[in-house]
Amino acid sequence: MRSLLLAGAMALAFAGAGGVAGAQAPVALVPAAAASSFGHYQPPKAYSSQLRQSFYVRMRDGTRLAVTVARPAVDGKPAEGRFPVIWHHTLSATQEAADGTGPRAAGFRSIPGLTDYGYVVVQVARRGNGQSFGTMRGYHERNEDADAYEMIDWLADQPWSNGIVGQYGCSNTGDAAVHAMTGGNPHLKAVFAGCFSWNKYDAMRRGGIFAQWGTGPTRTIEQDMAITPIDGDENKVMLRKAAEEHQRATPLFELWKSLPYRDSWAPSVQSTFWAEGSASSYANQMRRSGTALYVVGGWRDELRDQGLITFLNIPGTHILIGDWLHCQNDGFGLVEEAHRFFDRHLKGIDTGIDRDPPIHYFTVGSGEWRSATQWPLPQAPQTSFAITAKGLETASTKPAPLTTSFAVDYATPCVGEGGGPTMQPCHPKGAGYSVAGKALAAPVEVTGHGLADVWIAADTPDANLFLMLEDVAPDGSVKVVTEGRLKASLRKTDKAPWALPGLPWHRAYAEDAQMLKPGEPVRMQFDVMPTSYVWAKGHRIQFTFAGSDYRERARNANAQPARITLISDAAHPSSVSLPIVKP
Repeated sequence: MRSLLLAGAMALAFAGAGGVAGAQAPVALVPAAAASSFGHYQPPKAYSSQLRQSFYVRMRDGTRLAVTVARPAVDGKPAEGRFPVIWHHTLSATQEAADGTGPRAAGFRSIPGLTDYGYVVVQVARRGNGQSFGTMRGYHERNEDADAYEMIDWLADQPWSNGIVGQYGCSNTGDAAVHAMTGGNPHLKAVFAGCFSWNKYDAMRRGGIFAQWGTGPTRTIEQDMAITPIDGDENKVMLRKAAEEHQRATPLFELWKSLPYRDSWAPSVQSTFWAEGSASSYANQMRRSGTALYVVGGWRDELRDQGLITFLNIPGTHILIGDWLHCQNDGFGLVEEAHRFFDRHLKGIDTGIDRDPPIHYFTVGSGEWRSATQWPLPQAPQTSFAITAKGLETASTKPAPLTTSFAVDYATPCVGEGGGPTMQPCHPKGAGYSVAGKALAAPVEVTGHGLADVWIAADTPDANLFLMLEDVAPDGSVKVVTEGRLKASLRKTDKAPWALPGLPWHRAYAEDAQMLKPGEPVRMQFDVMPTSYVWAKGHRIQFTFAGSDYRERARNANAQPARITLISDAAHPSSVSLPIVKP
């Protein structure tokens, strides 16, 4: 019974002086206490230690969520007064800050250190995860969003809170942070989110193909029991009960496998789940919320296009994209940038972020961070290349007709490319078909989204087409820069219900499916995920077509061609285009 009282007694014992705080009126900006610029912001610390305590908070339906509150401390006691609150709707309430080698190595997991600067930082395990009770109903579903609204109210109402709340997260917790905006809670003033999905179907079944690493957290009781329990539950009695409730969830792999179309119905969760779990479904609510949004991405993250699409659909958004894998930020002061953002929107400090260009991106090969005010870049128009028997040629030339059949290799793994969220595409050596341009007489920068408009044929009812954009060095070595993909049966294009940066969009409803006829050419139009990359002088730009990817999951055995035919002639002109920056 003692543990059952934690939400009340321990929360009261942990509360500081002062009464209940409500929503705050906007405050006039005050000057920053330190130099502030993109990625650089280190004001003096106001506190040298923090005090942490964990307990349960009961939601509207009786579900208990595990919460860890970290407060600024002085001499081992909570600092007096009320503070802005930054919270993380995460998978474990006792997740510790990552060990770093300095402020510029720190990432999202080091944001709890902002207690040193006068913030309360709170970890909340989402229902069905970590120490929290309840059962996940899918992934980023509306129960979680309702929890977020209720939790924001709770955070704003605590004696140590001044009623002003921010949120952060990356990957699944980045999704959770963006989803919190859909509720429109007036206390939520700012969200700092990385590597999340704007639309779940386009992110997790890109091009209609289940070739993505992420099916979210699916854990055993033993795995859940290995995490740190909340304070007062050292014998893990409550943790065991929570872990048992978690097992009632529908395995996410099975759920996503059962949803091949954007409008697929999931009986297990009684929903057209791709729509329910997508931030894009609530774009109007996000825009009306008035919550400031800062997006973080990486050019080697599977979700890099999703942040840019969010930028186009939520006015006022800031975005930064580095040469990073999923949720990484090597060599960049991410916490400093988050601090700049939160100080501006939660404390009313003029950190200069409002005067920054809204887009910052790192150009691979140049070693430089660049900025922009709009996307796509106006100085990077699409340059089209015809796919010909002689290689890539400019669209102004008369292309040499091409009809080639290439083998599909379903067995070869990609060696040395990591696992989980850092899995990268790899060049299908010995399979597929590669077409390259001539050695470059000068460096060429591509910044933006490539486009593919190609014709293929196969002898099976369906086929998956993968396209890698590559850099071929003078020694013949090949580096995959970025990629795109599309399932042939879902090739029908439609008008997207949200803004896109000039990309083809596939509605991919069940009624849109168009199966292949043996040997009959079909047109495939799709995007190549964005990059900012410089091909050096003497290197060649190459596109490689393949019929499989080692990351594919749950292949359809009846739609796996042994070979795919690529066609480019007067009747079926195949081309690719790249956003090449003008010198």
